Amino acid sequence: MWSYTLRRILSAIPTLWVAVTVCYVLVRITPGGPFDGERKLSAAVLANLQAKYHLDWPWYKQYFSYLNNLLHGDLGASFRFADWSVNDLVANALPVSLTIGGISILLALLLGVSAGIVAALRQNSWVDYLLMFKISVGSTVPSFVIGPILILFFAIWWTMLPAGGWNDFGAKYMVLPIALLTIINMATTGRVMRGSLIEVLNSNFIRTARAKGLSTRTIVLRHALKPALIPVASAIGPMAISSITAAVVTEHVFSLPGLGKLITTAASNRDYTLILGLVVLVTVLAVLVNLLVDLLYAWLDPRIRY
Repeated sequence: MWSYTLRRILSAIPTLWVAVTVCYVLVRITPGGPFDGERKLSAAVLANLQAKYHLDWPWYKQYFSYLNNLLHGDLGASFRFADWSVNDLVANALPVSLTIGGISILLALLLGVSAGIVAALRQNSWVDYLLMFKISVGSTVPSFVIGPILILFFAIWWTMLPAGGWNDFGAKYMVLPIALLTIINMATTGRVMRGSLIEVLNSNFIRTARAKGLSTRTIVLRHALKPALIPVASAIGPMAISSITAAVVTEHVFSLPGLGKLITTAASNRDYTLILGLVVLVTVLAVLVNLLVDLLYAWLDPRIRY
């Protein structure tokens, strides 16, 4: 297992290089630059800025200089946030997104798996139809619609929670963003869990367990739950990555200073180094999440060996 983990970490290096290189080429060939704006800078000021950030170097020299700094853990200086490095910007935004995204994924797994189990055990009953209807609403209605609805009910009509803001990890400021991401992720988890558990409950070894007189509770908890969770584990990786995409909308709706808002700010400002730094971060997070999912596979199904 340790050798497999080491191989996965080493294999992430070429993946990271390809992602950075492709993104580097794309942001450089796109028209426009980080210092373009409605107010034109004078030629002297523009030349000084380009010299400060080494944009007057040949492209290949800039590229290899960036890779060299990346190997030393330096993501470079931001072009649009004066006196701020990309490391500092990411360090400020990452805890916000990890807190919101991490809590929402845990809640989505807990609530989604529970809803999927209940729906599977009450298959084709009104309970099943009601749960699947709620799950369908969560999976089909976009986050930029659900978010304002939550604000309308809980912040404007009932004035129970703030409509937005962060206030340094204040609990009441996190409720609505976490609720929004939980609704989105729970829909995927519940649907996958229901289908997987129904398939497992119709397996031959479950029929054998029933023939031995085991109760439904024992069958589900001891025999059906672990194999039924394997497809759910498969969904954790894409769900974690999609949470970053959903965070772009969520953080704008609730004015959160997280990675999602930073991504849109970097793209709109053509901040090359900030865009590349965020690509590196998202790629590393994707590799780590997929590695954890693979290790979870081995725990759920001991027949899997790496």
